[in-house]
Amino acid sequence: MNVLPAYERDPLATSLETRILRCGDEKGRPFVILEDTVFYPEGGGQPCDLGTVNGVEVVDVQKRDGEIRHYLKGALSEGPASLRLDWARRFDHMQQHTGQHLLTAVAQDRFGWATTAFHLGAQVCDIEVDAPSISPAEMARLEEAVAVEIRAQREISARWVTTEAYGQEAVRSRGLPEGHVGDIRLVRIEGVDLNTCGGTHLRHTGEIESLKLLGTEGIRGGTRLFYVAGGRVRRRLGAHEQRNAALRAALGAPDEDLVSALQIKLDQLLALDRRTRKLEEELAEYQAAALGARPGALVEAHLEGRDMAFLQKLARGVLTVDPAKAVFLTAEANGQGIFLLSAGEASSLDVAALGKAVAEVLGAKGGGSGKSFQGKAPSLAARAEALTHLQAREG
Repeated sequence: MNVLPAYERDPLATSLETRILRCGDEKGRPFVILEDTVFYPEGGGQPCDLGTVNGVEVVDVQKRDGEIRHYLKGALSEGPASLRLDWARRFDHMQQHTGQHLLTAVAQDRFGWATTAFHLGAQVCDIEVDAPSISPAEMARLEEAVAVEIRAQREISARWVTTEAYGQEAVRSRGLPEGHVGDIRLVRIEGVDLNTCGGTHLRHTGEIESLKLLGTEGIRGGTRLFYVAGGRVRRRLGAHEQRNAALRAALGAPDEDLVSALQIKLDQLLALDRRTRKLEEELAEYQAAALGARPGALVEAHLEGRDMAFLQKLARGVLTVDPAKAVFLTAEANGQGIFLLSAGEASSLDVAALGKAVAEVLGAKGGGSGKSFQGKAPSLAARAEALTHLQAREG
């Protein structure tokens, strides 16, 4: 394209009056080719812009075969086009992308860490650097060095150069795209960085506002460094403050004591859980003894709010008391029923066959092997019918 598109001529433009030159459809997705555009197509690690064309939502923008395709929610016709850009999204991308250029430059110049990859995510961004690890102290120094350059409000500019001129420039680059031919776009942060890039950028580093490093993780022998910039820093801080306010109210502690207060609560819950399990074991033993003492080859019980682990524990207890018995246990919680059919070693009950029959009566799914069969049912409305079926086969 000999004439630069509007998104490059003026990255601050939020609207444009132009024309639809051609309409098309790609695998059921309508698209338009415009005479000019404020919509940046996805590329160079930067997501595409969104907005509307003649009031129709733009859902994607991609470069295809030398043209920029604007994919829409609905079809349009050739003719005049009124473009409206989602400026909040664009400005966020400019802050994150310019922040990445600055972070990359400072990381390499001050610490010797070259950037090998960049990802602009919807919530968090990251760069990959060729450092085997980064300590918290190093991360703090890097963040402060970046903050110095943000406060310096260094001018940012872009220009195109020929391949020959490019070879004469001191450019920081991870390499040109495969198959690239023609002129090359360079983005300069005055006094800090000169980089190859096709993305949209801010006017000066002060517009980044702030950049916060969030943490690291090892990857491919290097380190992935997570960050947020600009408005994302403020939104993230706001979200943290809301959570802290809720935690302060729930734990009755100031910010500096929230972790210790939460640990105390967790320790109390752990102790309560241990006590609950002990009581459940005692209850299972008591109920097992009572069921085991009942007459008949098959005993049954329904227990509200119990899980399968409790039913299994109870069944083992009953069959320990009397291995000649079989036990049919059910429970219901949160609108769902469970059942367990189990028989002792001395029982003649055909558990496999009867378990399948019970599941069919209850409309349940289940399975088992040997002397045990268990399942889940939408409800236990047919429990009495299932029990009658079992009692008829008891023996």
